[in-house]
Amino acid sequence: MTTATTTTTSTRVIRDYDRPLWRRILINREAAIIALLVLVSVVAAITVRGFAQPITANYLLLDVAPILLIALPMTLVMITGEIDLSVGSMVGLASVVTGVLTQSGAPFEVAALAALLVGIVGGAFNGFLVTVVGLPSLAVTIGTLALFRGLAVGLLGTTAVTDFPETWTALAKAKIAGTTIPYIVIPFLILLVIFAVLLHFTPFGRGVFAIGLSKDAARFSGVDVERTKFILFVLSGVVAAFAGIFYTLRFGSARGDNATGLELQVIAAVVLGGVSVFGGRGHLHGVVAAVLLIGVLGSSLRLAGVTSDVINIITGGLLIFSVVAASVLAWVQRVRAKAGPPLRVAASPAP
Repeated sequence: MTTATTTTTSTRVIRDYDRPLWRRILINREAAIIALLVLVSVVAAITVRGFAQPITANYLLLDVAPILLIALPMTLVMITGEIDLSVGSMVGLASVVTGVLTQSGAPFEVAALAALLVGIVGGAFNGFLVTVVGLPSLAVTIGTLALFRGLAVGLLGTTAVTDFPETWTALAKAKIAGTTIPYIVIPFLILLVIFAVLLHFTPFGRGVFAIGLSKDAARFSGVDVERTKFILFVLSGVVAAFAGIFYTLRFGSARGDNATGLELQVIAAVVLGGVSVFGGRGHLHGVVAAVLLIGVLGSSLRLAGVTSDVINIITGGLLIFSVVAASVLAWVQRVRAKAGPPLRVAASPAP
């Protein structure tokens, strides 16, 4: 069993480095997503009326900001071969906690810190059930998806809290001076740099990839598999809570059903961005490009008068196509690897 696992892991790792550097950089799934993003943006700017206006970019970034934020830790979670389906409910729960505490007279800063603490506790709860109890993350986070959403609805019921400090609600929608870029881009870029360094330039990140390739091999290499996964679930919970605070301020409303279904958009973007659903592969730049691609598609199609149902169909079709295409390419590579190089028959010497 160990020999087979080690052989599979070595094959997957070697396959990523058996091509020249320029081909590894330019001919891969992430580069294809970036190229498609540029192509769709150019076509939309030319053909869709109003898309090229600066205000469109502002609303586009505000719309995709929660997905961009949550996709960062979700990428690392899925590279380990796990998944967190509770992030959308955590956004709603953090929104409700912020609203309830603000409504009760607490300063907004205290309410926001309490929401972040709820995110840490929720992520730690997921991590405990997965790493200590040993339950599968899919089952655990489906359960906490319902649990967190139930708590959110139970705390606030069918009412909504809309009385937030105008300074904070204005800041959530404000633009960087002289540009149409919203301020939320700044904390996103900071988190992007942190997660990129963590994933690609530290022993912790190498451990994340090792866990996704083979848990047993990672343990033999000295990686603390349970601790690594626990940390990632905590990060997923606290970033989702931060996204919930932004979501609340951006719309000026705390409701128990805020961000319903957001987890599906996040997972779709992560998979579209090149992260393997089986773990062991993925890059943050591909995920960011995929989130922006889905946002550009949705924004341009809405401006063109396309209904939301059709937009969902197009986005889902794009996701299925990307997964199928990646599977077909992987199958072709396996077939070519098994076939090996063509045999060369030496010519017989002339008499």
